[in-house]
Amino acid sequence: MHKGTSHTHSAISRRAALTHAAGAAAAAAVLAAPRPHLAAAEAAAAVKGRIRQSVSKWCFGKWWSLDVLAANCVKIGIKGIDLIGANEWPAAKKHGLVPTMAPGAGSISNGWNRKENHDRFVEEMKKNIDLAAEAGVPNVICMSGERKGLPDDEGIKNCVEGLKRVAGHAEQKKVTMCMELLNSKVDHKDYQCDRTAWGVEVVKGVGSPRLKLLYDIYHMQIMEGDVIRTIRANIQYIGHFHTGGNPGRHEIDASQELNYPAIMKAIADLKFEGWVAHEFVPAGDPFASLEQAFRLCDV
Repeated sequence: MHKGTSHTHSAISRRAALTHAAGAAAAAAVLAAPRPHLAAAEAAAAVKGRIRQSVSKWCFGKWWSLDVLAANCVKIGIKGIDLIGANEWPAAKKHGLVPTMAPGAGSISNGWNRKENHDRFVEEMKKNIDLAAEAGVPNVICMSGERKGLPDDEGIKNCVEGLKRVAGHAEQKKVTMCMELLNSKVDHKDYQCDRTAWGVEVVKGVGSPRLKLLYDIYHMQIMEGDVIRTIRANIQYIGHFHTGGNPGRHEIDASQELNYPAIMKAIADLKFEGWVAHEFVPAGDPFASLEQAFRLCDV
């Protein structure tokens, strides 16, 4: 009888405990259940926003149309799209995104380091600056061009001479021309604006607040390294940044050698007010890669 009573009490106790536990678990599940409006609000509140982030369209063209890219940017919290032309600006703006870098004049192979290009480039650049100003696009891109035997000092002189002819127009329209730094070691053999010091001499020579450098972190890691120190020393000459993992120009996570959170913290601490555009080609899932990049750079 004692054993039976003990067994009954024990069973009731276990039953009561399990019932209580189930109730508590149910209550916890209700509390923990996804609440989309709260999740979105919490995610937005968690964004520090010290770095204004954009993304280069071409890197994601294999997977997404511009419209899908823009929609995904909104989901992630990215505010701009880089390197799109005037015909594409409405698609970005429809989603509330800023076209952060537009075409200017010149190409990687044929740029401002050739005097014979200047007359044509000046007219093209003025036209594209006007379009950008009218649409509220802050930057237009320009390139040095390849050396093709041209000495570096002569290339600087020629770029300065040509860009001076359009700098006043850029100042009037409040649009910044950004000369891109690219590596000549791996991706763009013979490109002349392949070191920060070379680009800085062009910016100094033109002497306009509307000519800056597009500092591509991936390219400059290949050419010179010492990224954070270089950025700190030259931030007044930099108007725009691009990201990319090295080697390979893929994700900017721990699979590559650059410490992007540290780099972004250095940029944010310098009170940089321009844009940082992601320009890497995903090796994995594109949405996950872009969202991860956004989080890594939100310092």
